[in-house]
Amino acid sequence: MQSYFSLDSAAFSRVGQGSWYLDSAADRAQVIRAIQTGLDAGLTHIDTAEMYGDGDAETLLGEALRDRRDEAFLVSKVLPFNAGYDDAIAACERSLQRLQTDYLDSYLLHWRGQVPLEETVAAMEQLQQSGKIRSWGVSNFDVSDLVALYAIAGEGKIACNQVLYHLEERTIEHELIGWCVAHGINVVAYSPFGHDQFPLEGSAEGQVLAQIGQQYDASARQVALAFLCRRPDVFAIPKAASMRHVLDNAGALDLTLSQDDIANIDAAFPLQPHPGYLPMI
Repeated sequence: MQSYFSLDSAAFSRVGQGSWYLDSAADRAQVIRAIQTGLDAGLTHIDTAEMYGDGDAETLLGEALRDRRDEAFLVSKVLPFNAGYDDAIAACERSLQRLQTDYLDSYLLHWRGQVPLEETVAAMEQLQQSGKIRSWGVSNFDVSDLVALYAIAGEGKIACNQVLYHLEERTIEHELIGWCVAHGINVVAYSPFGHDQFPLEGSAEGQVLAQIGQQYDASARQVALAFLCRRPDVFAIPKAASMRHVLDNAGALDLTLSQDDIANIDAAFPLQPHPGYLPMI
């Protein structure tokens, strides 16, 4: 698995660190150590949002990245009701303050709301021109949303689309990944282990992952991450609140599965018919 990919002249890890619910962890100091351990292990792609803990996740990351900001590819997201021109610029400033940084490597619209996309694009372009952000993208956008956005923004402007993607939820493989790749948009998988849906060790599906992992001295979760990131334009941001979990995630950076491995996982977790909408949580 390729460990780093260039986005807007900045390197970030194919497997990163998510922060949804990190702010609610009982041991805040442990979480900060886990984030820093992840940086040490090469998990430089760090994702957050103003929504997470009403900004407290950003505050926590600001503490974790103090004196280490230049080691991270830092991403945050603006809520749809803050996506108007003036509101988005103000929201970005608040995020920057909580994160204790002068810039974001990428800034995303969390999901499409009622604000006209033209306003959001104008705000993103202004933030980029002023050096507050280095790139921008979206989250939870289906193909129809991306078509509308692309018509406004134009070629080479949308850095990524962050979407739900895990072994039990592969809807984006029907059309979305292909559309994004064709238009130069990276895909970032959130909740790559599912939301309490990762296969149990004793299940038939869990045994497939374990057997594949034995070939590489890898864990089932490392195998899952390697499968999700098997395409060069797909990345993943699993959350980890402990050093043990973050180091396990980092072990997937250098794991490349064979075509037989991929076929076996594909058979164990078959692609289901398209539900007619883009799943999100």
